[in-house]
Amino acid sequence: MNKSKLKLLLDILISYIKIGAFTFGGGYAMIPLIQREAVEKHHWVTDDDILEIISIAESTPGPFAINSATFIGYRVCGFWGSFCATFGVVLPSYVIITLIAYLLRSFLEIQVVQYAFWGIRAGVLALILKAFVTMFKKAKKGVVAYVAMSLAFLLAVFTEMKVIFIVIICAIIGLVASLIAERREKQ
Repeated sequence: MNKSKLKLLLDILISYIKIGAFTFGGGYAMIPLIQREAVEKHHWVTDDDILEIISIAESTPGPFAINSATFIGYRVCGFWGSFCATFGVVLPSYVIITLIAYLLRSFLEIQVVQYAFWGIRAGVLALILKAFVTMFKKAKKGVVAYVAMSLAFLLAVFTEMKVIFIVIICAIIGLVASLIAERREKQ
């Protein structure tokens, strides 16, 4: 790898470390910083490119900030550019969360902090239950839905099966049920 490519990779890494470190409020808050670094300061991409990359990053699975960093890094310097941009945008959050976790361990011994976490857990549980009730009210109900829901609950609570497999099983149940219902309608 020549010196100019190494300097470019270092520039990508440093730019995305700055973007990751100084942006609060999620991926969309990063758009102005990404635009300033990638378009105005370094001229890696154009404003039109940024719009396309934002559209692609929004429509692909995963966090918007990481997707956009990966796309811009790849466009600028291939695989290693993609790696440096993605690593750079993730690194500040990782370091901050690691430090908070380290400091939090020492605070967990304090009784007031334990009570606060019990309250937080109760609040999170309430939010999950509200989401469940809202989704339950809107979902189509029938025998198959109740069987899938009961099976998912039993598998999640009483086995060590990974959630992704439970979701796949329920998806298969729903797909088979809809195929059977479709065949019945045709007959």
